[in-house]
Amino acid sequence: MVSVGVGEGAPSGIKSRIFSGDDFAVMIAWLAVLSTMPPLAVLRCLRALLKALPLLRVLPLSLIVALGGCVAHLVPEGPVVEAPTETPHSFVMSDGTVLHYRVWEPAGKPKAIVLALHGMNDSRDAWEFPADDFTAAGIEIISPDQRGFGSTKQRGYWAGTATMVSDAREMALLVHAEHPDTRLILMGESMGGAVLMCLAASADPPPADGYVLVSPAVWGRAEMNVFERVGLWAAANVLPGFTATGAIAHVQASDNREAIERLSTDPLTIHHTRFDAVAGLVKLMDAAQAAAPFVNERALFLYGGKDELIPKRAMAAAWRVLPAGERMAYYPDGYHLMLRDIGREVPIGDIISWIFHPSAPLPSGADRAAPAWLARQG
Repeated sequence: MVSVGVGEGAPSGIKSRIFSGDDFAVMIAWLAVLSTMPPLAVLRCLRALLKALPLLRVLPLSLIVALGGCVAHLVPEGPVVEAPTETPHSFVMSDGTVLHYRVWEPAGKPKAIVLALHGMNDSRDAWEFPADDFTAAGIEIISPDQRGFGSTKQRGYWAGTATMVSDAREMALLVHAEHPDTRLILMGESMGGAVLMCLAASADPPPADGYVLVSPAVWGRAEMNVFERVGLWAAANVLPGFTATGAIAHVQASDNREAIERLSTDPLTIHHTRFDAVAGLVKLMDAAQAAAPFVNERALFLYGGKDELIPKRAMAAAWRVLPAGERMAYYPDGYHLMLRDIGREVPIGDIISWIFHPSAPLPSGADRAAPAWLARQG
């Protein structure tokens, strides 16, 4: 089942519960839950729901009507109160928001620095598994919590695309100012990749030597089916403060059980996602998909054949409109969190090679496999 609960700011007296029922209102509530799942999980869940309808109890329509008064709760950046600054353990944004970060340093002076942005509900701990390979190659990793995630004050609340892109820009500028003569790479995984796609396509991207976009979140509404779009609308407009765990989806994000266990038990990981945050994520993915033709910064895009979170049709749509010269790399055995996979040394090796030799062929041949994969997508 999918656990659906109430987030902060929801009407008092409503308890966390499992939604079920056979009237239209309850179907909409279920569709809102389904909107957080990948297509195959949606179909499985719909089939199970339709089979179970005669046995399910009816959720009173009055409850749905009462919940209609809920409004989305977003926490965008505030007014500028100071110049952005960096401390040994955090970035302080221009509105005073503190974004803590972790650093993995190589032995000796770094040959390159990577500002690495995590995915949805993840945190600054996201790069623990690949970090040692990067530092062994002389690359420093700086991994911040993004606003609304990790230990940030706004944890659990969506900040908005513009704010997240602004944060990424300010952090990149701070790192560049601190290390003006060191190669700077901006790397993002999933949601972090979507943020960086928007940044790379913006009118004023920060100085950087390249972008690495790992399984970027580009599943916008244009690539969703009608059930997913209706569910998303219901989630954002009827039940914004409710949360879903997505426990029914059975999505395999990586074949590395140790990495998945670490993610699931990390106290910085968010396990209950507000529906308005899901809607915000989809708006970000819309923006990333729209940004694809305008990514004029040097970039490497990575996607895995076993990614169960970003549909193939969505990634193919983004890749088809990338400007000429952008590098795409396809890994048939890669999962969504491919830099945590058991075979992560393959994409990591390609990234390291690309950082230092961006014009050279990738060691694994994934850049040569990408056009063939794209052609098969129709």
